[in-house]
Formats: sequence, C-alpha cells, structure tokens
Amino acid sequence: MRFATYDDGSPDGRLLVVSRDGTRAVLATAIAPNLITALQTWATSAAALQWLAAELEAGSAVGIVPFEPERCLAPLPRSPQWLDGSAFLNHGNLMDTAFDKAPIPNFQTIPVMYQGASDDFLGPHVDVPFVSEADGIDFEGEFGVVLDEVAMATPAGAAGERIRLIVQINDWSLRVHGAREINTGFGFLQAKPSTSFAPLAVTPDELGQAWTGERVTLRLHVARNGERVGSASGSEMTFTFPELIAHAARTRRLSAGTIIGSGTVSNADRAAGSSCLAEVRAIEKLESGASRTPFLRFGERVTMEARYPDGSAGPFGIIDQRVAASGPSASN
Repeated sequence: MRFATYDDGSPDGRLLVVSRDGTRAVLATAIAPNLITALQTWATSAAALQWLAAELEAGSAVGIVPFEPERCLAPLPRSPQWLDGSAFLNHGNLMDTAFDKAPIPNFQTIPVMYQGASDDFLGPHVDVPFVSEADGIDFEGEFGVVLDEVAMATPAGAAGERIRLIVQINDWSLRVHGAREINTGFGFLQAKPSTSFAPLAVTPDELGQAWTGERVTLRLHVARNGERVGSASGSEMTFTFPELIAHAARTRRLSAGTIIGSGTVSNADRAAGSSCLAEVRAIEKLESGASRTPFLRFGERVTMEARYPDGSAGPFGIIDQRVAASGPSASN
C-alpha cells in the first residue's frame, strides 16, 4: 500500500491511499482520518486499507481522483518520535578523516543516533525557510522506517516485524551549528531544523526486491539546481533498520508512529557521488587539500528521488524544494 496526506488545515491532514502507478488516489478517512490514527489502530485498520487499495487498483473504489503530490504534507506531518541514526559508516569515516576528528568510541559496533524534532515535518514541495546562509545550509538524503509499537528491549531479530512503512527523507542540517553542538555532548538542537519527506509512505512489500527486510537497496538520486550531486545506494547501510530499532528500544518503549532514519546514504565508490554537501566537501578536502563546494544559498533548489535499477521512478515520489529566507530577520 502507498499512503499520502493532503493538507486540510488540521495538524495531521487527511489520509489517502495512492495507486501503485502514482496517478490516482482515494480518501481513506472513513477507515482512519489520518496516518497516525491508522498506525495506532493498525491491527484493525490494515485489512480495511488493503481492501481499499485493491479497489483503487481495480478502479472500483468510490471517489477516485487524480493524485496531486503538490498538495501533500509529509505522510506524517508530526509523529510521537523522530530518531535519526548514522548507519552508513562510510559517511562518518569520511567526515572524521577529512576534518581530523577523533573517532566516536565504538562507532563500528554501536549505532549513533540522535532525537530530532518531530512536531513540524515538511511536505515534499514547500519552500524551506532558514534564518541565515551563514549557518551552513545543507541537505541529507536518507531512508527511514515508520514503526508500530515496539516493546522495550526488543531484539534486532524481532524488531523488523514492527516496521509498518518506509519513507524517503531530506534531513536538513545547519553545519555551523552542528560543528558547535556536537562538542557539547548534549546532541543537536539548532543544527537540525524541520525535516522534509517525500509524498508517499509505503508498506515494505511495495519495494519488491529493493527491500531485503533490513535495508532499502534503491539508489537515491540527489540534485542541486538540476545538477547531479549523487546517486548512492542504500544497500551499503552498515547497521540494518532492525538493528537501529533494537538500539532505540534498548531502554524505552517506542510508540506507534515513531520514525527511525538511516542517516546520510553513502557509498564507498566515489563515482556514486554523495547525498549531502558536507560529504562532498570532505572528499574535496581529502583529494585536493581544500573544500570548494559552498553550502546552499537562498533561492537554490534541492531534489531527491529514489529510483529502481532501470532508472524508473521509485515508490516514494519526489522531494523538490527551494531554500528560502525565513522572513524580514533573515540574513546572508
């Protein structure tokens, strides 16, 4: 099944089921008013949603309309919890090497994860406001999973059973703040503004062979102002999603609707490019001694789309956003 959320003026929007070809949709509000409710009642709502999805594919559902991604909020405009990992160790190792950072203790064996803001996720086509270009505006292309309730201390071997949906993410970052906050020992706050999501959240079966039960093996195509930045594959994720879930649940229960991100998608083969500018700059420094690529400026566009190996569009749709000044107080 593929789900989207239209903006209706409410905090959680209206739930839609979307066809596999991404062209048609039908409101699912008679089953669940929004996606968070569907997740919280999954044991009873999933079967009805599957029936509606089958009717949509057959063309027999009542109220079928053309799907309009531009009307979408994030699939979950807000969630109980947003936890972002750093599961592609190639990315972390590049950053540490390029900028002479001391390795994080146990980085190779214990997942790194921070808790971000989950009250204000952004849709795929809205302008993204920032206060200042001097903050080092950057994007980070990721994949993520949306969970049913997970009991405390659930092991990785059982954690995968709690994955209900898969999403595509742009985890916006402010690198100047990040460099300062990472040294406080308290984690990120100002460095992590609102996170953006592709329009569709999909059940794992929608990915076919691109979902192994542990990783999304699609390539994430990232562009800046129409120019390729990278097309790294999710297949090189060092820690799997079940391992990330088990890490997050080690000492706490995770409620339905919790989202866990993979961290920046990154590959060892440099021909794959990068999924964030910080990594581009790190590679430049390693290869030539200096970082040349600037961070984003107001007015620039960032697009992200996961695609299948044959180059066809993936299941999540496209993130296409413009970097914007937040208002009269914004500065360069």
